[in-house]
Amino acid sequence: MSQIKKDGDPTAVERKRDHIDLTFRSQVAASSLDTRFYYEPMLAAHPDENTILPVPFLKKILKNPLWVSSMTGGTQQARTINQNLARACRDFGMGMGLGSCRSLLYSDEFLGDFAVRPLMGDHLPLYANLGVAQLEELIEKNETHIIHSLIDKLHADGLIIHVNPIQEWLQPEGDRFRRPPLQIIETILEKTNCPIIVKEVGQGFGKESLRALLQLPLAAIDFAAAGGSSFSKLELLRSDENKQLIFNELANIGHSAAEMVDFTNDLLTELGDKVQCPDIIVSGGVHSFLDGYYCIQKLRANAIYGQASGFLRHAQSDYDTLHRYISSQVEGLKLAYQFLKVK
Repeated sequence: MSQIKKDGDPTAVERKRDHIDLTFRSQVAASSLDTRFYYEPMLAAHPDENTILPVPFLKKILKNPLWVSSMTGGTQQARTINQNLARACRDFGMGMGLGSCRSLLYSDEFLGDFAVRPLMGDHLPLYANLGVAQLEELIEKNETHIIHSLIDKLHADGLIIHVNPIQEWLQPEGDRFRRPPLQIIETILEKTNCPIIVKEVGQGFGKESLRALLQLPLAAIDFAAAGGSSFSKLELLRSDENKQLIFNELANIGHSAAEMVDFTNDLLTELGDKVQCPDIIVSGGVHSFLDGYYCIQKLRANAIYGQASGFLRHAQSDYDTLHRYISSQVEGLKLAYQFLKVK
C-alpha cells in the first residue's frame, strides 16, 4: 500500500518538505489582502489551455481582452519592439496602437519601424497614432488628406489621437495648442471618415472631458490614466533643473484608471442615448491581470485593458521573453474569470 502511494505521488516527499520549510515565509497578513474581489472557489473548474476570452472590439474579434498601448518608433530598437509586439498580437489575439507616427507624415524613412501589419494579420485591430499638435497643423495647412495616406501605407484600421497639453508644455521642444483639443478632434471627425480613438498620455481624463468624448462618434476612448508611465513626467526629466523644480507637482496631476471607471459609469447612466462611443480601453497604471480584470469587469461598457510599460519591458530583446510574459498574464486572467467576482 505504501509503495502504491509513493508511485502515485512521486513528488510527495519533496513537496511536504517544501511546505515545512516555507510555512513561515508564506504567511499573508490581513492588511495585505486584495479587497477588490470576492473569491469564489466553489463555482467553476480550472480553465484548460484552450480556453479563450473572446471580445468583439473595434468591429473585430479579440481572443483576449488585451490591448498593446502606443509606444515608440524611429529607432532600430523601436523596430524590434514593435515587431515583437505585433507577433504577440497575432499569437494571443490582441489589438495594437502604434506609437506616434509623426515621422511618417512627410517621409517613409522610418516606415519599417511601424509596418507591422504583415506580422499581425488582417483580422486584428491596428491603429496609427498622431498628436493633437500635428493634427492642428494639418488642418491649418488643409492637408488632412495625409491622414488617409498614413493609414493606407500602414494598412491600419484607423487613427489614435493622443491628447497631451501638459506633456507638450513640459517638453523642451513642445508644441503649443492654438485651439482646444476637443475642437481639433471634432474637425478631424468632420474631414475624415476613418475610425478615431482618443487617448491621453499618462494623466487620464477628468469627468467633463470624458463627458465630451463619450458624445462624439469615436471608435473608442483609451484612458491612458495616471499611475503608470507619464510622458509629462518623462519630458520634465529631460528639462533643466529649474523647470523640474517649478513644474514637478504639475506632472503629478491626473486621474487613476479606477477613478475614471467610476466617472465613466456615472456618465453612461447620465447621458443615456447621447453616448456615441461604444468601446473603452482601460490603460494607465494597469500593472497586472488583476488590475485589468477589475477595471473591465466594473466598467459598464464594452471594454478591454491596455498595457504599455509591462509589454515594453519584455519586448526589447528576444520574442520568447515577451511570449512567456503575456502567456502568464493570460493564464492569470483566465483564473480571474473563473474564481473572482468584483465587489
